[in-house]
Amino acid sequence: MIVEIGGINLASPVFLAPMAGITDVPFRNAVLRHGAGLVVSEMIASREMLSARPSTRARAELGLGDAQTAVQIAGNDPELMAETARLCAGEGARIIDINFGCPAKKVTSGLSGSALMRDPDVALRIVEAVVAAVDVPVTVKMRLGWDEDCLTAPEIARRAEAAGVRMICVHGRTRCQFYKGRADWNAIAAVRAAVRIPLIANGDIVSAGTAAEALARSGADGVMIGRGARGRPWLIAGIEAALAGRPVPAEPGPAARSALVIEHYEAMLSFYGVDLGVRVARKHLGWYLERLDGAEALRDRVIRLTDPSAVIRALQSEMSSCNSSSPRAAA
Repeated sequence: MIVEIGGINLASPVFLAPMAGITDVPFRNAVLRHGAGLVVSEMIASREMLSARPSTRARAELGLGDAQTAVQIAGNDPELMAETARLCAGEGARIIDINFGCPAKKVTSGLSGSALMRDPDVALRIVEAVVAAVDVPVTVKMRLGWDEDCLTAPEIARRAEAAGVRMICVHGRTRCQFYKGRADWNAIAAVRAAVRIPLIANGDIVSAGTAAEALARSGADGVMIGRGARGRPWLIAGIEAALAGRPVPAEPGPAARSALVIEHYEAMLSFYGVDLGVRVARKHLGWYLERLDGAEALRDRVIRLTDPSAVIRALQSEMSSCNSSSPRAAA
């Protein structure tokens, strides 16, 4: 099941969604090792990227040069967005993704992210500027619209395709829903009717069953997994296998799961340095352990530890007994 984006063939139609503060390099690498067709960087604000020192840009670690990584940019000024895209592409980005989907108030109050769903003309000017600025494929991630009275996704997607965008991803909620209620995969079908380029469905896809249902209802070519992958970087491999009609690999057993968590933990320490890495890792350790029966005490203890060696010893000695119980269902 190959998804083609502007000459780049992605072997899996199951992608990892961008999530601020989550989809950093260590997490993206953990997911890529389990077969994601594409991962997307954390959102980059165009003004911040352009004003950053070279050393700051280097630390951002955007996955430059990796055909399986899209660099996502956000902003409301077409010229600044074009310059940001040009900078990222010049440093090796293989795919540029434009954010029209972030619902966070600090983003929409600046008329960026999903605020642009209220103004298709400005959204289109941004798309046109970015597409003209780079030779690499440009994609767009959006919501259904601003609210139930402003469902502009089909119009923006159609105009974006005409402007040269190579793929559209739609989260099946409006901005005003944030993450409440249920994603409306049926509503994404209106975007399918509007475009011929690859369409990716996003929102509440947490299993092979929900992925298949989202594809059937939306008519999309692939799915993008967000919150369902937290604490389960291996989830995407199982979904991809199920969609392809292959046997679904078993989730990692006790020893393998412990090793994966420790590998991810050590990668965060290496990437951020020990002091910051210990703090960043706490949320990931919490997600890994909250899905396991009997892991409450271990979780409460390791997220408070500041000595990495103590964390690793606790995971090595105690995760196996927790893993012997069935993992909890995805939230």
